[in-house]
Amino acid sequence: MAETSEKAGKSLWLRWLLARNRVLASPAFQRFAMRNILFRRTARFHANSMFAVITGFVQTKALTAAVDAGVIRRLAQGPASAAELAEAAGLEPAAMQRLLGAARAIDLVELAAPYLWVLGQRGAALSTNQGALAMIEHHKIFYDDLADPIAMLKGGRGQGKLAAFWTYAPAAGQGQPAASDEASWQGSGDGAVAPYSALMAASQPMVAEQVLDAHDFGRHRRLMDVGGGHGAFLAAVAQRHPGLELALFDLPAVVAGAAPKLAAAGLAKVALNGGSFRDDPLPPGADAISLVRICHDHDDGVVRALLKKAHAALPPGGTLLIAEPMAGTPGAEVMGDAYFGLYLWAMGSGRPRTVADYVALLGEAGFAGAREVPTALPMVTRLVVARR
Repeated sequence: MAETSEKAGKSLWLRWLLARNRVLASPAFQRFAMRNILFRRTARFHANSMFAVITGFVQTKALTAAVDAGVIRRLAQGPASAAELAEAAGLEPAAMQRLLGAARAIDLVELAAPYLWVLGQRGAALSTNQGALAMIEHHKIFYDDLADPIAMLKGGRGQGKLAAFWTYAPAAGQGQPAASDEASWQGSGDGAVAPYSALMAASQPMVAEQVLDAHDFGRHRRLMDVGGGHGAFLAAVAQRHPGLELALFDLPAVVAGAAPKLAAAGLAKVALNGGSFRDDPLPPGADAISLVRICHDHDDGVVRALLKKAHAALPPGGTLLIAEPMAGTPGAEVMGDAYFGLYLWAMGSGRPRTVADYVALLGEAGFAGAREVPTALPMVTRLVVARR
């Protein structure tokens, strides 16, 4: 009986959705909604939102052009005329005026006086956000893959330029990272993964701030950051909790590159552990382990094994933290579901997961009490904490 009721409920819901869509698709209803004072505001909102989706790629390219032309960097130093900006960028004045008009439409720049430009609100915030600026540059690779999205989807995961950038991420079904030696890591050719580490380091501060505001690391004795690259997250933790013992676990070549950066930041005492979390156990000794933007880059089998290794490495009562953008984030579905859904497909590894997905995976690995700890900007990262 319960099963029959459930099916009936789904049937009624489906009928409602189909009826709603027939109404919304009707040109007559659309005209009525735009003219009716009760519906006009909602109709305009959805029309503007849909047009923003349609023109989104153009807005992104206008943003990229404003950054590449040096407009954001120059205006961060002070006001400038269009002629000055054009000369610095090597553009004709008419071309710069067209670019400034596009940048103004998305609040990157604005006119402070006739012929004098300054940064807009979004432009001012962007000018000091090194992570966002790094992502804008990085997205050129991703957008090449998206030039023909159907071809990208038909071709299968990891068949484009983004997968080549992610050289340490294995192709689907493989278990060993491609670049695990120092030569590959430090190289400058297609086999180098140093640019990826630099990208993650540049974008890490905005993630670290959210995690540190949400979770009190002062309650722990020793934190090990797994897959922590050159130690950007650990450096942020050390600023807030200088008495906390810190450890880094990543590929041997990555750890070798992290050592001088950590030493330069006054963190020479960070314990460095080289290894692959795909193939090696995690070293014991920490009462907290962090996985910051690690899990969503990997397929379920890798994540299940990693969580079990984290469980084995932690003492009873130890804490595991998973921090990353997640699917199903209210108000940020575009980031978790659309952006990372396609990004990780192009990359060839991983998938966006919901909080419920992680709670289930943590339960399978033996963790208890897995729960989400709210962050101020869940679009940037959400945080799931579990106990050993």
